[in-house]
Amino acid sequence: QTRSLLGVFEEDAAAISNYINQLFQAMHRIYDAQNELSAATHLTSKLLKEYEKQRFPLGGDDEVMTSTLQQFAKVIDELSSCHAVLSTQLADAMMFPITQFKERDLKEILTLKEVFQIASNDHDAAITRYSRLSKRKENEKIKAEVTEDVYTSRKKQHQTMMHYFCALNTLQYKKKISLLEPLLGYMQAQISFFKMGSENLTEQLEEFLTNIGTSVQNVRREMDCEVENMQQTIEDLEVASDPLYLPDPDPIKFPAHRNLTRKAGYLNTRNKTGLVSSSWDRQFYFTQGGNLMSQARGDVAGGLVMDIDNCSVMAVDCEDRRYCFQITSFDGKKSSILQAESKKDYEEWICTINNISKQIYLSENPEEIAARVNQSALEAVTPSPSFQQRHESMRPAVQSRPPAARTSSTGSLGSDSAALSALSLDSLVAPDTPIQFDIISPVSEDLPGQAKSSGQSGRRTNPFGESGGSKPETEDSILHQLFIVRFLGSMEVKSDESPDVVYETMRQILAARAIHNVFRMTESHLLVTCDCLKLIDPQTQVTRLQFPLPNVVLYATHQENKRLFGFVLRTSGGRVESRQTSICYIFESNNEGEKICDSVGLAKQIAFHAELDRKASEKQKEIERVKEKQQKELNKQKQIEKDLEEQSRLIAASSRSNQSSTEGHFVVASSSQSEDSDLGEDGKKKRESE
Repeated sequence: QTRSLLGVFEEDAAAISNYINQLFQAMHRIYDAQNELSAATHLTSKLLKEYEKQRFPLGGDDEVMTSTLQQFAKVIDELSSCHAVLSTQLADAMMFPITQFKERDLKEILTLKEVFQIASNDHDAAITRYSRLSKRKENEKIKAEVTEDVYTSRKKQHQTMMHYFCALNTLQYKKKISLLEPLLGYMQAQISFFKMGSENLTEQLEEFLTNIGTSVQNVRREMDCEVENMQQTIEDLEVASDPLYLPDPDPIKFPAHRNLTRKAGYLNTRNKTGLVSSSWDRQFYFTQGGNLMSQARGDVAGGLVMDIDNCSVMAVDCEDRRYCFQITSFDGKKSSILQAESKKDYEEWICTINNISKQIYLSENPEEIAARVNQSALEAVTPSPSFQQRHESMRPAVQSRPPAARTSSTGSLGSDSAALSALSLDSLVAPDTPIQFDIISPVSEDLPGQAKSSGQSGRRTNPFGESGGSKPETEDSILHQLFIVRFLGSMEVKSDESPDVVYETMRQILAARAIHNVFRMTESHLLVTCDCLKLIDPQTQVTRLQFPLPNVVLYATHQENKRLFGFVLRTSGGRVESRQTSICYIFESNNEGEKICDSVGLAKQIAFHAELDRKASEKQKEIERVKEKQQKELNKQKQIEKDLEEQSRLIAASSRSNQSSTEGHFVVASSSQSEDSDLGEDGKKKRESE
């Protein structure tokens, strides 16, 4: 706005200079050419009449000035036929004031403009050198020299700017004087030279000239008063602005405002110029509603950089520059890395964008609501006296929702959330529980109940289940869904039976981040499979953490901010090895919290049905084995019975055979004896041979 207003003033000064040069040339013709006096006077009258056609950007009293000059033009036309030689009088009364204005005042404006431009360029160069200060290899002597250079150049620019603005404001008064004084001198010279006032100059015209002279004196006195006031203002501003010349003021004397919903200022933005190279450009950035705008020097208006509704902002380490932060759009498709000039601006920009991303600016009193939200965050680390009060402060809009509305995507292996309505905060989250803001890998070091396979930590993992040599353990999974998430924190909880545990953990972690100014977040890829949840490094594809899906007993999204979601992991060890512990992990996604919870629920359903199928298959196999065993025993029993029957038949047959042979022997013996007695000796011999 200041640069644009300055451009208007400079355009007005150029228009004044152009017009004054024309008027000066016209009056100089009157002075040089006595024979062409009438023609020059007529030209002067013509130029005075054309004043109303001029477009002075700051011409506030053009109507009065135009009517006055029109009256002068009329009188000059009447006097152009009788004026002859006015050399001396015109030189003193007409040419001197306008020459003084042209040679002194207008040249002073041009000189101050050049000095201001040089001071502005020096300040830009000093700021550029200061922005390039390294935070790792920082030389105190160089830093002091650069800081002193920024201080000197900024002070010089400010002082030059104030004097330049004062001269531009004064020019508006001098313009009136430089126009009126030569004309007044010209008319007085005409009266005194020809002594024909009684013929050509009536009393009414004399009264008009007297009024003009009085007006000129009043304008001069007003100008002197205004100049004096501006000089006093300049002195006061120099004293008050001295601490602000430092590029990084003391944060104790100038604390950061965290309740802003609008912010404007110069930032350095990183632009990639190649695969690994980048450049930094300094532009003016400002917020407009839910949009981040930028405007280069010389542009008429700003251009849209990014829609920052529901966006995410976090501090980043960027090369060797300080005070850098990254803004990512709600869909994660666009991001910008910016550098603030000081720590105060750095914190204010992050807090302002956070407030805008929550759409606080749409309310009637945005700064008051932002202050209330931040105060609630500061008070959030102190537990509320009751569970109901905590929910009233955490979710004020829940009661106004219809009963059938879906509040979040949740899943739990425990009981219903209504069972916790009478519990206190201590039954959800243990007091004085430490919060972990960063990811520690591998997870099995802190979770003894989780199995750690060889090569699990630090192994490069393909999130889509494809690999070259070895088969990944999730390759057989029919579900592979990948999400971009940022880790906010984790802490141990005392209960895992209700989504309220996740809500309370979200509240405490966000409150702790706000209190301790923790803006840094670790971005990862969350891979959801039917076996486990994996956090994968997006750069190296190395698995940071792995959570077995059966141990994930609870998951939920925030009821208001759908980008926040969390899950509770149940492990077999923790602070006390004799009991199971539950740890709640909180993440921020790109507006995909419900999708992630739905994906986890689908994975658990698939795993559950797979487990049922596995158990059914095992049961069927067991039944078949039992049947096969029974069949074998039955066949064996039948074989034994068959063998027994066969043996019985053999014994019976043997018994009958023995009995038959004995009876036959007795019969044969008796018959042979009877026959022997009948046959005699020859018959006995034949029987014996038979």
